Amino acid sequence: MTPVWQLVDRDLEVLRAAGQFKQLRTLTRPMGAESEIAGVGRVVVLCSNDYLGLASDPAVTAAAIEAARQWGAGTGSVRFICGTFDYHHRLERQIAELSGTETSTTYVSCWNANEAVLATLMAIGGDSVCVISDELNHASIIDAIRLGRQINKNSKSAVYKHSNMEELERVLKEASGSSCRIVVTDGVFSMEGDIAKLDRIHALCTEYGAMLVVDDSHGVGVCGPTGKGVAEHYGLFGRIDCMTGTLGKALGGAAGGYVASRANLIELMVQKSRPQIFSNGLAPGSAGAASKAIEILLRDTSRVTKLRENVRYMREGLKSRGFETVEGPSAITPIILGATAKAIAASKRLLELGVFVIGFGYPVVPEGTARLRVQISAAHEKQHLDRALDAFSKL
Repeated sequence: MTPVWQLVDRDLEVLRAAGQFKQLRTLTRPMGAESEIAGVGRVVVLCSNDYLGLASDPAVTAAAIEAARQWGAGTGSVRFICGTFDYHHRLERQIAELSGTETSTTYVSCWNANEAVLATLMAIGGDSVCVISDELNHASIIDAIRLGRQINKNSKSAVYKHSNMEELERVLKEASGSSCRIVVTDGVFSMEGDIAKLDRIHALCTEYGAMLVVDDSHGVGVCGPTGKGVAEHYGLFGRIDCMTGTLGKALGGAAGGYVASRANLIELMVQKSRPQIFSNGLAPGSAGAASKAIEILLRDTSRVTKLRENVRYMREGLKSRGFETVEGPSAITPIILGATAKAIAASKRLLELGVFVIGFGYPVVPEGTARLRVQISAAHEKQHLDRALDAFSKL
């Protein structure tokens, strides 16, 4: 018998040998266009999900402090016992308005939200439910489907090639024997920077009677004329069956996730979804920050406009320096370098030049497609982007 600790050490050595060992960087200043890394110094941040620059916005920070002062550090209980507070309902009404749905409910993360909605729907579907997923969906969606299949051994799942609508239609036809079909997709694919073909996916779901679930974690605050996400971008705002998302990216950058849908589905989540039944409610500080961030986004879209200008400026600058960039409305630009070691080395060199960009390799992305993922924020000024572009020229 091999002791578990030997297995742990062996696996860590495999990660190191494969160049997949992650070095955690410790920030010593708040998140913004710039920050400071212990042992490195001041850097331009091009790897944050804080797309609207609200994570350290004074109004958002003040709202988090006031919420903690009024309600305490946490709920001290799960939602169905004594962990549902007035601020939860207020935030959930705002999320529903932002999502174009009847109502919503919150979780401690979007990972939990995806797990809640998919596993719960698969659990109640008997042998007639089939969940159909884009092959590049987020790991939380993949794990949620795996969990659902463990809970309901009769449930089925299928995967279609990334954004291949012909294959999605084929899979929908093959699942015609399932009276309950659910198609799930990211709104913005976080490692590719492209967006789902939601107009065509929605049309196919309508034609074949399938439910559509969209995780728009990287789309809300970024896409659409007023920043309401990929559904708004396609003119489908308020017409998606179920939206999931995070409060930890554009909406204040703290923590939390949500499911937004019809009132009956949300009631099912409250009654049966295990991540809500067995986890404390969203903490006051996180909820307060997200509530203020949503209020700012719904009132004023100038940050969305500035973000788009920054994305255009950065992509044109990278392209003029010989880097391939994606087209589209997202704030993510991956630069494909191939080998994992090459992406890690490029990331390290950029950090030496004062730019914080992460290199991603296998297993986060497929072998041979290692990349730098450049992420832009409304917090960036032209001077930050110019410093970053100068570093890419040297790279």
